[in-house]
Amino acid sequence: MIQYEISGDIMFKNTIDNKRYYTLNCFFRKKFGSKVFKVPLDIGSNCPNFNSGGCIYCSGRSVSNISDGSLDIVSQFNKAKVIMERKWPNSLYIAYFQSGTNTYGSVSNFKSIVDKLLVINKVVGVSIATRPDTLSDEWLDYLSELNKHTFLTIELGLQSSNDETLKFINRGHDVKCFTEAVKNLRERGIFTVAHIINGLPNETKEDMINTVKYLNQLGIDGIKIHMLYIPKNTKLASIYEKEKFHVLSRDEYVDIVCEQLRYLNEDVIIERITGDPIESELIAPTWLVKKFCVLNEIDKEMVKRNIYQSDLVRD
Repeated sequence: MIQYEISGDIMFKNTIDNKRYYTLNCFFRKKFGSKVFKVPLDIGSNCPNFNSGGCIYCSGRSVSNISDGSLDIVSQFNKAKVIMERKWPNSLYIAYFQSGTNTYGSVSNFKSIVDKLLVINKVVGVSIATRPDTLSDEWLDYLSELNKHTFLTIELGLQSSNDETLKFINRGHDVKCFTEAVKNLRERGIFTVAHIINGLPNETKEDMINTVKYLNQLGIDGIKIHMLYIPKNTKLASIYEKEKFHVLSRDEYVDIVCEQLRYLNEDVIIERITGDPIESELIAPTWLVKKFCVLNEIDKEMVKRNIYQSDLVRD
């Protein structure tokens, strides 16, 4: 296990970049001995929740800024890879099915797409974004088999461990559904990452910390932490216009994230720690567009408090 001293009196084993939390870059370096980047792909996957109105913050399918769903999958991969390689040359790749709910459709069609990517040189894994309510037995059987041939990650949206919040945002599933999905994936040895959102309407700091505690007890492998932002032309935007509910300030967000990290086991990978909104589509909060400022503030606050990931975890 790699271990680095990050201050005079703190030792955190999972760091290679002076962070006090376990970054995805650190995990990939340890697992593959190289820089690894995800190549975002769009295969036109839909969402079962659209039929009931969709999540209130959703303006459509989640689409990467660099994936091009109009191309065949290999051309799409190669085009996106070229863009990513400008920043990270000589790296390994993970095919990242980012857009939409990617297990809401035909298993055979999806398999035919993945098979074309697994034979590409330097592709070492597949990451699939989806929902906990779209993992049928057929899909679980396929994912279990795929997991034998490549490094497979399943990303599941939770957003909150509070069922009342899930109802308010029209999430379309409850916490029990998420618990069952993670259980099914873990039984098959599949690497599982949870998505959460801080700052959802009516949630307290305690609610947000409880979401992390719940995930920690569930035994997830990784987490993506997002800040709620209000996109134009969404139900959330209409609610905000009428109610002007409280949106977290940057300082509030930094404080909450720092506390959340302290309740996560040291081996839980922090794959994302802030959001990435498109500025032209954003109503609030405007501070979120300065991503690296947010990351730096989190780092500085953890140093200031002399805290690190897992320091409040109890056996």
